[in-house]
Amino acid sequence: MNLLVLSLSHFFHLLATVVWIGGIFMVLLVILPSARATLEPPAMGGLMKEITGKFTPLANASILVMVITGIIIAVYKEKFGGFFHAGDFWNGALVFKHLLVAVMIIIHFYRGLVLGPRIGRLSAQAAGSPSLSSQVAGLQRFSLNLVKGNFVLGMIVLLVTGVLMAK
Repeated sequence: MNLLVLSLSHFFHLLATVVWIGGIFMVLLVILPSARATLEPPAMGGLMKEITGKFTPLANASILVMVITGIIIAVYKEKFGGFFHAGDFWNGALVFKHLLVAVMIIIHFYRGLVLGPRIGRLSAQAAGSPSLSSQVAGLQRFSLNLVKGNFVLGMIVLLVTGVLMAK
């Protein structure tokens, strides 16, 4: 039974990682450049809003699955010393990985729950106001930079995971 639980936990943990980090990869490196090359700004904004609306629930579910399966995997892992125990290299790398993932989760939910609604409210008020339009553009750039930051953090998490699996 333990083998089945652990195997399924690893499968769903990896699947959730692929959905979240792979989704960020697709948006930044495929969809956004393609949209910029072929669409005018209003249409591009509409496309990105539609993609975000469909991707965000998948990312949220993936985060939940990663947390739950990560806990299950940790319980079964013999090397695991505790979520904040960094007594040896392996556990120290795991703590580092958990901190990076925590930062990624904070960024994700900040963008979705705070920044996105703020951009939406200001966009609705920005018609004919150059100063509000400029503020909206600045917040949109900041939001995109947060996505880029999460992408870099995600790549580091994957690298650390590779190190943990090899050790």
